[in-house]
Amino acid sequence: MHTQIVEVTNGPLNWGKFLIGQFTDEWQQLSIVDPERRLLPSIGIGRDHFWLLDLQTGEGAMFRKGGLAKADLNEHKVWVCPMFEPFLEWLYAQPSLDNLPAHVDLPGAPFAMQGYRRAGK
Repeated sequence: MHTQIVEVTNGPLNWGKFLIGQFTDEWQQLSIVDPERRLLPSIGIGRDHFWLLDLQTGEGAMFRKGGLAKADLNEHKVWVCPMFEPFLEWLYAQPSLDNLPAHVDLPGAPFAMQGYRRAGK
């Protein structure tokens, strides 16, 4: 898995620290149960999927490029810092997740005093 750490700010207000992971050699992994199939594609994971981990909260989820950040976070219900959703929106808009900058400033992202978890049923 290729990983990158990106720090995200909204000016001097909030500071998010994230790890983005993209599968590499794992694409060749054959299933132990069904050795004629590559595991990741057989369970619906494509090359447009990536892992986003909030390093501050220790929680994250797998996302698929082109999604809607708000809806995806409602589905996954991970505990995230205030910069997670704006950063996920920014990631979705990038043509590639390769070689991301080490720092992204999103001055339009709203300020919040603490992280949150979306409410569940």
